[in-house]
Amino acid sequence: MRKRMLFLAAVVCLAGCGKRGEPSVVTASTTKKTVVAVSRAEQVKMSDDLVLTAEFAPYQEVDVMAKISGYIKKVYVDVGDRVKAGQLLAELEVPEMGDELIKANAGIARSKADVARALTEVERAETAHKMAHLTAERVAAVAKNRPGLVAQQEVDDSKNRDLVAEAQIATAKSTLAAVLKSVDVSEAEARKATTLQTYLQVTAPFAGVVTKRFIDNGAMIQAGTSSHTQALPVVRISDNRMLRLMLPVPESAVSQVRLGASVKVRVPSIDREVNGRVARFSQRIVTATRTMETEVDVANPQGVLVPGMFAEAAISLREPRQALSVPVMAVDRTGDSSSVLVVKSDGTVERRNVSLGLESADRLEIRSGLSTGELVVIGRRDTLKPGQQVEPKETVMGPMRGQK
Repeated sequence: MRKRMLFLAAVVCLAGCGKRGEPSVVTASTTKKTVVAVSRAEQVKMSDDLVLTAEFAPYQEVDVMAKISGYIKKVYVDVGDRVKAGQLLAELEVPEMGDELIKANAGIARSKADVARALTEVERAETAHKMAHLTAERVAAVAKNRPGLVAQQEVDDSKNRDLVAEAQIATAKSTLAAVLKSVDVSEAEARKATTLQTYLQVTAPFAGVVTKRFIDNGAMIQAGTSSHTQALPVVRISDNRMLRLMLPVPESAVSQVRLGASVKVRVPSIDREVNGRVARFSQRIVTATRTMETEVDVANPQGVLVPGMFAEAAISLREPRQALSVPVMAVDRTGDSSSVLVVKSDGTVERRNVSLGLESADRLEIRSGLSTGELVVIGRRDTLKPGQQVEPKETVMGPMRGQK
């Protein structure tokens, strides 16, 4: 046992002896390079997008008013109900309206009776005129053929009766025309009463969703055409199958906005991205904000989007084009200058100034200073120095939204 311990001590002593200054084998084998995350400068399709924030609004929204005053007999819909165009929403009750229709129909009957009487008067006047005219002609013929047989006074009287009978015809026809007009008036009043009765039913002007209900059964409401302040709508309907985004486009980008331009719309609250298009713009700058109101239409057939949701809309100002780009996180900006850390083929780090172009949510166009395929550091760079040896670990960065 003692011999064995002496042998081990000798081995340790020999291992510790050596030339001064020689590095230890273990120390040399444990030296490692700094590992850095890098990404390649690539040609990707980029576009000049203007990102604005707005909230969704219904494509059309209206407060449905009653056209006449009355009591609400029954409301058939409630908040959240989907309705079709022309669907019955509520029914009113106006008892005196039935009496108005009866009165109008009675007026028609009376006017028609007056027409029949006026026609009879016209026929009687025409018959009397015929007799008076015939008599006047006979008297005049006798006076002409046998002078002195008939007194001139009698000739004049017969001619006068003929003229009076003719005038009575004109009077009877005038009366008939007036009575016929009274029939038209009575029929118009009847049609009005009938139309007003259709107003007892409040219907949906378009398909949509009931977003608010203002009244209950039995409530008294004023006509929507009334100037009374207490006039209330029946319900509010919103058409949400298509939504609008009202975007304030800055003055600098107004000239580049095009009708029909595609718009990428991202809704953060539901983590969803949808497509829209520029549907219309005001073509006028609002002086207070120096912006132009631009509307983007977004289809919503499934009803996933709800008016009032905030959205980020990226309007494409120019056609997409191929551009050399790197991730945004690879670029260091100081004032007006920009630079990146490039890992060269020999593994050393180099600081290089670059000029920038288009910018998207996650990539920047490099106009000069880099070549396709070069590696840029995207990780932490504050501890790296130019000329330092590193071990690059490439990270594949996906293209920006909407790019392929």
